[in-house]
Amino acid sequence: MTKGTLAVLINSTQQNWLPERWKARFDAVCGGRRVVLLPDAGLDPAEVHYAAVWKPVPGDLGSFPNLRAIFNLGAGVDALMADKSLPNVPLVRVAVPDLTNRMTEYVVLHVLMHHRQELYLRDSQRARRWEPKYQWPASAVTVGVMGLGTLGADAADVLRRLGFRVAGWSRSPRTIAGVECFHGTAGMDAFLRKTDILVSLLPLTPDTNGILNRDVFTKLNRTSPLGAPVLINAGRGGLQNEADILACLDDGTLGAASLDVFVQEPQPKDSRFWTHPKVVLTPHNAADTDADAISAYVAEQIARFEAGGALENVVDRGRGY
Repeated sequence: MTKGTLAVLINSTQQNWLPERWKARFDAVCGGRRVVLLPDAGLDPAEVHYAAVWKPVPGDLGSFPNLRAIFNLGAGVDALMADKSLPNVPLVRVAVPDLTNRMTEYVVLHVLMHHRQELYLRDSQRARRWEPKYQWPASAVTVGVMGLGTLGADAADVLRRLGFRVAGWSRSPRTIAGVECFHGTAGMDAFLRKTDILVSLLPLTPDTNGILNRDVFTKLNRTSPLGAPVLINAGRGGLQNEADILACLDDGTLGAASLDVFVQEPQPKDSRFWTHPKVVLTPHNAADTDADAISAYVAEQIARFEAGGALENVVDRGRGY
């Protein structure tokens, strides 16, 4: 198998996703392989065998007749899967320790933020109010992690080691040492009833679209030491019913929320999420991808594939992840 050209398609102007930065990294690790940054008017589409992408324009990938594999540079593949013209070639998701570690950092940061009453303490600082409240131990709080793939399993394990009670829910059965695991529709209610802080790391599929809604929030533990349950969503924006989140924050069904992802990104300037006193908003950077680690991962996968090996972490298109 001859070396094929790698096309880089990145649809972003954000500093952490500058296309030129990614091309430079691929040039450095691809061992003389031709790397092209699209659009490139001088490119013969037939030369392209591989594509490294982030939010490509629907239809763009269908223009390469000899495409052999697509590498998605972020964790979620739902945007790609929505492209009906997506070529029927292996779609590879990112699975590197750097991404996993960054997501776990985010989850632990926000769990601790709510556990240690940081919203109240920061409000006290602004009001010059020295009135500490009783601080319960981590062992009094159950963190429920929805989605027990690589990211969820790692976050659950670290939270357990910090002393939290940890429960997990997934579509199919999982076993994680020290974590009480539930699965499927039958296990959902029992999982929710014991959860004080709900962490969502689910993939976005037709089954999970809008799953974070009032029906779920009302089933969370109502006797939480936090006063009311907390939502942390670092999965996908389409998982959440945003009107339900705001209404539940307003009426006390939820005590607070940390949200890294939204249906519309960036959020509109007039969105209530920017200013809601119970919301911690972050700009979809929970597991901000490291160009060095990901480009090396893609280069190694391509080299192994061209040597006759199998691609790793290929998306099951039927399941959507």
